[in-house]
Amino acid sequence: MGATDTLSAERLLRRLEWRVVKRLDGRLQGDYRSLFRGSGVDFTDLREYEPGDDLRHIEWNVTARLDEPYVREYVEERELTAWLLLDHSASMGFGPVDRQKDLVLAEVATTLAHVLTRSGSRVGAIVMDTGVDAVIPPATGRTQVLRIAKTLLDRREARAAADEAVAGAVGAAGPSGRGWFGRRRARTAGLAGTGRTAFRRRAPAPAHGVVTDLSVLLTAAAGIARRRSLVIVVSDFISADGWDVPLGRLARRHEVVALQVVDPRESELPDAGGVYVEDAETGEQIFVDTSDVEFRARLAAAAAARQADLLERARKAGVDLYPVRTDDDLVRSLLRISELRRRRRR
Repeated sequence: MGATDTLSAERLLRRLEWRVVKRLDGRLQGDYRSLFRGSGVDFTDLREYEPGDDLRHIEWNVTARLDEPYVREYVEERELTAWLLLDHSASMGFGPVDRQKDLVLAEVATTLAHVLTRSGSRVGAIVMDTGVDAVIPPATGRTQVLRIAKTLLDRREARAAADEAVAGAVGAAGPSGRGWFGRRRARTAGLAGTGRTAFRRRAPAPAHGVVTDLSVLLTAAAGIARRRSLVIVVSDFISADGWDVPLGRLARRHEVVALQVVDPRESELPDAGGVYVEDAETGEQIFVDTSDVEFRARLAAAAAARQADLLERARKAGVDLYPVRTDDDLVRSLLRISELRRRRRR
């Protein structure tokens, strides 16, 4: 993304207002909090458990005393506090050149901040890369939405500038050095001239070998979000193990929803011949033959196993996990999530 492609926060918000928010209007009957809201925050009463009730709301002391399951009831607050936990780590730089995962992250965060603040809610954000990068305290209004959008776009632009600098250094290395790798990768992994969507994986983060640890973000959020809130985690969940434990702790106090930003090429490589693949988290490079049918099948099987494990970990933590794909329409994704959560609350 060069200087001529720079996307400002104001421009992004206006584009989303026209292409996303306007289409959501009416389809949610103005209740934007129903996108993710599960329960209120103020305890009001107890009642007998009914099939379909959220098991997290069972009042165990009363249940044990009466030998019948009882659940806590809550009432909605007019003013909702929401926290966006945003993963802007190196692996989020993968995807189509015109809609990489970090752009989808910015679109999702800006849209949610806009529709929630428009209904009177206060929205804050915590952004992480290898560690917690920025904390934006909860506030309302358009200025707050632009603040969140600008934070994400500035980081995206800085990473793109670093990529261009690395690409320049690689190109200067010559055919016997890293420059050959750079050109080879551009011809194959870039799929130039094939009629397919061009893809690129950005250069690794400056700290080679540093793998994203989502538990850092989730643990920080537990200390920052003192008041019971709606917490929306937006990440690709490519992380070191152990994130499910702090996620479960968050879910015991807050209403937590997890959105997984995914790109189909992470599990379904196109047949593009031999390509070099570089891990954006660690910088490790391997050469693979994408024409090998067995290799592509193994990749798909490994991706399916990883996704099943991810869903199981989230389930055990008591959190719903919903995919948001880079090749899907954002309105369709949000409405699908809203409908799934509505069915779950029945």
